[in-house]
Parts: sequence; structure tokens; C-alpha cells
Amino acid sequence: MASRRDDLLDAAITVVGESGVRGVTHRAVDAAAGRPAGSTSNYFRTRDALLNAVVQRFVVRERANWDDIAAQLSPTTPEELARALAAAALDQTGPHRTLTLARYAILGEAAIHPPLRQQLLLSGARVRTWFLNWLRVIGSTDPEHDGPIIMNHYTGLVLHQLAMPDPAFDPFPEIAALLNHIAPPVTT
Repeated sequence: MASRRDDLLDAAITVVGESGVRGVTHRAVDAAAGRPAGSTSNYFRTRDALLNAVVQRFVVRERANWDDIAAQLSPTTPEELARALAAAALDQTGPHRTLTLARYAILGEAAIHPPLRQQLLLSGARVRTWFLNWLRVIGSTDPEHDGPIIMNHYTGLVLHQLAMPDPAFDPFPEIAALLNHIAPPVTT
């Protein structure tokens, strides 16, 4: 069961996802959480304290999402990994759209507030480790080189879908083509 503090931070993440970082105020979070005025400021005295806590909570939620994905996956071929990434992209642009929009807003904020950057780097390192291992398993000969190429393309696909939603969005063909180029299927 989430604590009141976590409920407030989840509401703040929703505010970030719907209004951007500039929309995060104590009052906006109180309203989004359905709490009386002043509730958020009881936990987070300043806006900076609130933003730092939002990033920490965001990292926890993102990590939980990736833990769920990693626990369910054991891709052994480029096609299996492409299907998994396509499913994740559809999830991030559908049911978890607000959380994903919050991620992009927080990334933008990290560019001008370096302390936030460190929190995001630590969380991203775990996802990077899983992904590089998956690339090794599917046959990449240079996962350290290939990983950023694939993930940057993936990030672009997701961002483009968030910005300009296409009801027919299907990231699988592009992701599969890229993975098949990096780790061509083995022919017997």
C-alpha cells in the first residue's frame, strides 16, 4: 500500500506528464492528489525538494516497470527482442503514456539541473545492463556499440508517437529491421 507521501509524488508525476515540469506546484499536486491545500508543502517545503522527490519516485516506478519486463523476458533471437521492445513501446505510449511523458519532461529538466541527472543515470544503468545482456544473447558482436544505437532509435520512436500519435503505430517492423541488421539471424 502506498504511503501518503508516495500518493502525493504519484500525483506530481501525473502533473509532470500532463503539464510538464513547470506545471508542478504544491497547489497543483494537492489538487491532482485530491488532498487539502498545504498537504504537499507539509512533506516538501520547497519546489526543489518536491522535484527531487518526484525524480526519486519516478525512478522507483520506472525501475518497477523494467523489473516486470525483465522478469518476463528471455529473448534469444532478434525477432523475440524486437517483439518485446515493440510491446514495451506500445505500453509506454498507451497505458503508461503519462509516466512516459513525465520521463521526457524530467530528462529535459535534468539537462538544466545536473543533480537530477545523477539520479536518472543510476536508474538507467540497470536497464542498460539488461539490454546489453539481451543483445549478447541474440548475437550482437559489439553490444556496447549496438545498444545505444537501438535504444536511441527506440526512444525516438516512442517520443514521436507521444508527440504525434498514430492510431496505426506499430514499432515492430523498424525495431526488427534494426536488430536483424545488428545481429543477423543464423541460417543453417
